[in-house]
Amino acid sequence: MNVKEEPMQQVKKISLAQKINILRASVMGANDGILSVAAIVIGVAGARTSSFAILISGLAGMLAGTVSMAMGEYVSVNSQKDTQKAAIQTQAAALKANYAAEYQFVEQKYIAQGISTNLAHKATEEMMTGDALATVVRERYGFEINDFTNPYAAALASMISFPLGSILPLVAITLLPKTFNIGGTFIAVAIALLITGYLAARLGNADPKRGMLRNFVSGVITMLVTFLMGYLVSL
Repeated sequence: MNVKEEPMQQVKKISLAQKINILRASVMGANDGILSVAAIVIGVAGARTSSFAILISGLAGMLAGTVSMAMGEYVSVNSQKDTQKAAIQTQAAALKANYAAEYQFVEQKYIAQGISTNLAHKATEEMMTGDALATVVRERYGFEINDFTNPYAAALASMISFPLGSILPLVAITLLPKTFNIGGTFIAVAIALLITGYLAARLGNADPKRGMLRNFVSGVITMLVTFLMGYLVSL
């Protein structure tokens, strides 16, 4: 008996923008994991407590931060998604109410970008005929109507990357000799922050040097403040 096989469903490909957003969540999760746990363990170490107390504090910070970052990414991406959907609905209504005005907006935007009037008119006609809603949304708001970041993917990326980043300060403060564990952790975390600052800047098409410097300075200040607070408490 011949059995008719059902066609395999095509797996929807993840767009470049979605991949970048997931990478962004991963990099920021790792960065926060490094800095948050480093601040905790250095602060506790500054209070001259036992190695066990430092480790437990770091692990508690890792667990709390992992949940917090994952939930934060989930809420943030969903909020962005809701805003984009509202913009799409607004533009759909605007197209129905005054198609000519939306058409003119797109055409004038192309002209303002330096495209000749004739070419701008042809491009607008072709784009609006193909998909008017997608064209207007893209030109007004800068995103594609079917290109939403998956909140679950962003949350999962943060949930994985935060504890991975947290491992560095935990290992450094625990395994380095007690005479050098705080200074060694400072150095290890500072280098890691330079790397994550560079990656975050590249993903955001920003100046890598500025991103690295900003991440490095903010991280060092954070660690110094928590260390001084811990040290003062122990006096």
